[in-house]
Amino acid sequence: MILQSSEKPNSYLLIDIDTQRSFLLARSDACVKNHRKISASIRSVMAWARRENIKILSINGISCNKSSCNNTNYHLDGTDGLKKIRYTLLGNRASFPADDSNFVPVDLIQQRRQLILHRRCIDPFDEPKIDRLLSEIQVDEYILIGVGVEDAIKATALGLLQRGKSVRVVVDALGSHNLREAKTALLKMKTKGAKLITSKSLAGISQNKNRYRR
Repeated sequence: MILQSSEKPNSYLLIDIDTQRSFLLARSDACVKNHRKISASIRSVMAWARRENIKILSINGISCNKSSCNNTNYHLDGTDGLKKIRYTLLGNRASFPADDSNFVPVDLIQQRRQLILHRRCIDPFDEPKIDRLLSEIQVDEYILIGVGVEDAIKATALGLLQRGKSVRVVVDALGSHNLREAKTALLKMKTKGAKLITSKSLAGISQNKNRYRR
């Protein structure tokens, strides 16, 4: 068991997906249309996580090389577009590259407030490290924010629900490139059991700080 909550029902894991420059800065060709609105909500959720001592799992990507990139929303390894927006970063963090290993040091997970994992595919569960972490971390609820409602966020939510996890999706902290597909994705997530909430409602779901033990 990698992570285990010591208090119930007040243990949460915040998962932020693709909160990176390419999707949230207006000058980027891949920037989502509602970036200003969701940026304010993402800031609010991050402030809540800091205040309540919530651990954060950041899923970043997609990364690829020139020969494999055939989608305008993909970004080349090492470019500024893949860098996370500054306000989504905590000082006490560790970052892991996307590769075929599922190894993540257990002690490091306990010591860090934020883990950043990179991915090479739409579905985070196709990455061994992310699959292992999301399958084994034990908390009461998983809270999702970020970009890619119609793809990565939907895949993450449905993957967690299939594994019997409880999922909350913060609807005003979500970005998408296709509004129609995003609405369909949200409906599917809700139908499968995800709870749709707003950033303002987060303060009401936790009164005590999140605590973890090995």
